[in-house]
Amino acid sequence: MTQPNTLYFGDNLDILREHIDAATIDLIYLDPPFNSKRDYNLLFKTPKGHESDAQITAFEDSWSWGEQAEREYAELIHGKNTEVAALMKALRDFLKPSDMLAYLVMMANRLLELHRVLKPTGSLYLHCDPTASHYLKIVLDAIFGAENFRNEIVWKRTSAHNDPKRYGANIDTLLFYSKSDDWIWNQLYTPHSEEHLARFRHKDPDGRLWTDDNLTAKGLSGGGYEYEYKGARSLWRVPLTTMERMDAEGRLHFTNKGGIRQKRYLDETQGVGLQALWDDIPPINSQSAERLGYPTQKPLALLERIIAASSNPGDLVLDPFCGCGTAVHAAQNLGRAWIGIDITSLAINEIENRMKKAFPDLAFKTEGTPKDLDGARELAEHDKYQFQFWACALVGAQPYRGGKKGADTGIDGIIYFQDDKTTSKKIIVSVKGGASVGVAMLKDLIATVARENAAMGFFVTLAPPTNAMLTEAASAGLYASPKHGAFPKIQILTLEGLMNGAESPRYVDLSRGAISFKQAKAEKKKGKQAKLL
Repeated sequence: MTQPNTLYFGDNLDILREHIDAATIDLIYLDPPFNSKRDYNLLFKTPKGHESDAQITAFEDSWSWGEQAEREYAELIHGKNTEVAALMKALRDFLKPSDMLAYLVMMANRLLELHRVLKPTGSLYLHCDPTASHYLKIVLDAIFGAENFRNEIVWKRTSAHNDPKRYGANIDTLLFYSKSDDWIWNQLYTPHSEEHLARFRHKDPDGRLWTDDNLTAKGLSGGGYEYEYKGARSLWRVPLTTMERMDAEGRLHFTNKGGIRQKRYLDETQGVGLQALWDDIPPINSQSAERLGYPTQKPLALLERIIAASSNPGDLVLDPFCGCGTAVHAAQNLGRAWIGIDITSLAINEIENRMKKAFPDLAFKTEGTPKDLDGARELAEHDKYQFQFWACALVGAQPYRGGKKGADTGIDGIIYFQDDKTTSKKIIVSVKGGASVGVAMLKDLIATVARENAAMGFFVTLAPPTNAMLTEAASAGLYASPKHGAFPKIQILTLEGLMNGAESPRYVDLSRGAISFKQAKAEKKKGKQAKLL
């Protein structure tokens, strides 16, 4: 059953099939990987703002043909949508079993599910770039129907971009589709230009600014209304009854030469209807107040524009590749319900922190992350890296991989803390998800703490520690905080104790909240939806 205001950790294909009912979503925004052949890394910062060596691959934006792609391709060509089956066969003939085909197979399967969960009045916006936008559009045509294509929106994502031997690549594309010919639409406007505003130079006694406009129909095809009004005879655009009403309302301007023109008031102009070129929303840069440090983060204004145009308050918005959660944040800001899905525990943890900080009173659920030891064991067996990221989050640590999944430095996470006014210090975190642990593993952590000149070390374990480990940890001594007492230098923390609240890391951090991702600011309650964006 569809659950609003829920974050899901897992493969969005599985989540869509198992947890989202058909025709329950009003608006979908997705910003999937672009198949750019890049790894997007996060570089964390210490409390003092110095770059640390804690870096992690947030997601890998590259695809290759293999068993999973072959299996998903078979689903497509044997599925109910014969147009998609025919298209994928043609793409395979053209692209061969290539990286691009693997990417398109992944996207096609998920777009079919997104079409299923969308209401008949719903819309979908797919955020992409020229890497695969041309292929994605024909996939969307096959799934949604070419007749339901509404716009290709171009967003100027950066002011300038220097690319060797080609034009600077500074735009992204948003492909806008509806599910039917009856879709939710709220017209948005942008402000008039200064040149246009300068035309409103006349003023009524009450201070209202206006400009005059032609009322005659001369030169227009389709005829008009010929009559005399207050001594002026012409072919008018409006019938006599309308002319009389406008006069009674004070909306006519009688010129010195005996002509009649219409008054158009500035306070009645809504601005310019929003166009398909969006060059008025700046990207997230290094100085942006809303920057959280997540790669490919999009500005709130971009998502708020999409959500305001294509949904109504109370509607349900879905982002199946939610990253750092800008879409769900924007949806909450505008009074919509939301669902977010991401395949990395790092992203889910970031969104949880973001939403709790921005909306302290908001109640929402997180599904898919371990809730008990069995769930923790399952995650450890299924994906040891996601297990490590999740375990690090339980103790407030930054995941550490040196940017490479295979690197083994004896460090799974780092906590930077500050307990005086001098400099930041660090805690080494080692995570173990095996069925058993022993003294040798703990000695490795003790050695790593010494090698890294760290203040403390946390040994986070799924299996219960042995008595010998407890003795070894105690023998490592204490870390003496300058003004806040002493704490065990090596602390053993079980996942069971961390999850049930019986255990927690013991240390003092005067800068708590300033590590890892930058914190989102708390949102003020907003009024009704604005019409001018």
